[in-house]
Amino acid sequence: MISITVTALVFGVIFLAELPDKTALAGLVLGTRYRASYVFAGVAAAFLLHVVLAVAAGSVLTLLPQQIVHAITGVLFLGGAAVLLMKKGEEDEEIRKPADQSFWKVAGTGFMLILVAEFGDLTQIMTANLAARYDDPLSVGLGAVLGLWAVAGLGIVGGKALMKKVPLRLITQVAAVLMLALGVWSLWEAVAG
Repeated sequence: MISITVTALVFGVIFLAELPDKTALAGLVLGTRYRASYVFAGVAAAFLLHVVLAVAAGSVLTLLPQQIVHAITGVLFLGGAAVLLMKKGEEDEEIRKPADQSFWKVAGTGFMLILVAEFGDLTQIMTANLAARYDDPLSVGLGAVLGLWAVAGLGIVGGKALMKKVPLRLITQVAAVLMLALGVWSLWEAVAG
């Protein structure tokens, strides 16, 4: 049986912890370029897998070498920033229509980005700790998944709304700079940790 109290508590904690995280940025960037439903499907699947792992494995995930996770995340963000900065002629480029980008390609991109970037993340560790504390894996899992999906949805929808007011080129440049900063920070954490 699912406890509404535990689910609501976990939702609140995970939502607030994830809101300022890189996930909203990743969702925003993908949401500006691809069909939102495709992006959300991939991101939601990755978060579901993360929560299942966190709840099932509990605190074992906290034992993974954080330096490796930070290094991989840093390289992915630096690569993403480089790709964004090297794109030419985006002034007239429209957001790709679903016909240009298949569901599996877009959803797969969102899935892989979140799968790697969020592995061993604070919210995954928090989910494992909350599962151990409340001994209610279904309620904790449901609250965590809904909290993560809410943040991802806000990022993706925010990206679509932003496109109506701001040129794609400017969004791309700002996103590249933010991704560059996140990449450098992640690599610094890998070296310093």
